[in-house]
Amino acid sequence: MASAEFPPLDVAQSSNAWPFEEAKKLVARLKKRPKDGPVLFETGYGPSGLPHIGTFGEVARTTMVRHAFRVLTEDKIPTRLLCFSDDMDGMRKVPDNVPDPAALAPYLQMPLTSVPNPFGGNYESFGAHNNAMLRRFLDTFGFDYEFASATDYYKSGKLDAVLLRATEKYDAIMKVMLPTLGEERQATYSPFLPISPSSGRVLYVPMKQVNASAGTITFTDEDGVDKTLPVTGGNVKLQWKPDFGARWAALGVDFEMFGKDHQTNAPLYDRICEILGGVAPEHFVYELFLDEQGQKISKSKGNGLTIDEWLTYASPESLALYMYQRPREAKKLHFDVIPRAVDEYFQFLGGYGRQEWKQRLGNPVWHIHSGEPPAEGLPVSFALLLNLVSASNAENRDVLWGFIGRYAPGVTPQTHPKLDELVGYAIRYYEDHVKPLKRFSAPDEVERGALENLDAALADLPAGAPAEDVQNALYDVARAVPRYQDFSAKGATPERPGVSQEWFAALYRTLIGQEKGPRFGSFVALYGVPETRALIARALSGELAQAA
Repeated sequence: MASAEFPPLDVAQSSNAWPFEEAKKLVARLKKRPKDGPVLFETGYGPSGLPHIGTFGEVARTTMVRHAFRVLTEDKIPTRLLCFSDDMDGMRKVPDNVPDPAALAPYLQMPLTSVPNPFGGNYESFGAHNNAMLRRFLDTFGFDYEFASATDYYKSGKLDAVLLRATEKYDAIMKVMLPTLGEERQATYSPFLPISPSSGRVLYVPMKQVNASAGTITFTDEDGVDKTLPVTGGNVKLQWKPDFGARWAALGVDFEMFGKDHQTNAPLYDRICEILGGVAPEHFVYELFLDEQGQKISKSKGNGLTIDEWLTYASPESLALYMYQRPREAKKLHFDVIPRAVDEYFQFLGGYGRQEWKQRLGNPVWHIHSGEPPAEGLPVSFALLLNLVSASNAENRDVLWGFIGRYAPGVTPQTHPKLDELVGYAIRYYEDHVKPLKRFSAPDEVERGALENLDAALADLPAGAPAEDVQNALYDVARAVPRYQDFSAKGATPERPGVSQEWFAALYRTLIGQEKGPRFGSFVALYGVPETRALIARALSGELAQAA
């Protein structure tokens, strides 16, 4: 991992940022059970569909805990991060979001690395393609990790020892698993899943015999013939619950996080790990991501956002921020969350340099960048850029940079490359997710009068008036309009009422074609007073509402 300046140890030990809280558990674990070799962090991935953002979140969050552990141990204990793909699992259903789903139907229940790749290209299987999609993003983001394929581990013999031990401990494993199953499932359950010699499918069949001394299992194959197979060499895999615990035991995993849907099974994983001679790792359970309708995101359904979709409109850093924040709370993950995540990232980044170590360790950017946040700040927010694109109908960077250069002299694509990236993101996001939903409202009589007064107030401002002066002019106009007065606002008096959000909502509905946006005074200062007055004229003439 990259070297970075470490904070004072006592400050790190007192930090209550969640990655430090998890890292402290690992430090305590090692005091009780010292181990030879690196501390192993693991993440699991089911490649039954294209990787989604939740998969990335596991690696990003685990990396944050890993870095916090390095700080707490002063980088004296080596660590590894293993990203493990369960690509030997049988394909239980054909995903909805693949080309020609019918072509995959004959391969149901075959290991994902035996299913043909429906996407074309040089990948030899569906599982290999999806693994490559995951690695591509992890590499792009710069994660320090090792990738592991279950197929490779089973076939190469890396799991042979734990599989043989599972034959010896078969009765103990069954004693753990059977009480968790219904009566019908109990009658046919086995922790071993043979790969059918006749069909190549992963079989969910009862065992006729488990021979620990020979390391074999006997079962009835799909052709009706009893077969005996060694559990080693990739002939057999484990059911997913025993597989969790067996992998922890085989590899010596020290830390793994997983979604809340695994929480009730965690004691089973732990117990099986212990039965097979391992020490259960430290856990971190995170809440699941939801789509716009509040449904759990599913790889096979393809709901929610993909990694590539987020990166079309925003930076990896903004995505990492979304992963850092409130991991134990369920959060909706859809296109509307992107602009806020972008702006929050730069707000945290802008404040980092002014903070003491205690505050820095609670700042998400320290964790996102493994202790080395960049120094670049932004003179313009992403939300403002979106409104600028909307108001100016800009379709290329040059137009937007003309406004930015006037607003912030000396700021160029060369001096602020991150801002130039945001300009590109803003144009794409506006075209795909804002423009189709724009609906201008024609001003009613009250709004018309307020807009006319605003136009006059803007005309009285001196050239180059700062955003704060524009905002004050907006407030002064609204205070004279009963509809927009707010006497409950902090500091409001009968003589000087506050201003309700309805005033700004009216501005956005009539001038921008949206329900809300960033501070309007900042938008006017960026877009320009003359340009804003022209926008007001178009709204008063009915041109904007008519165009919508």
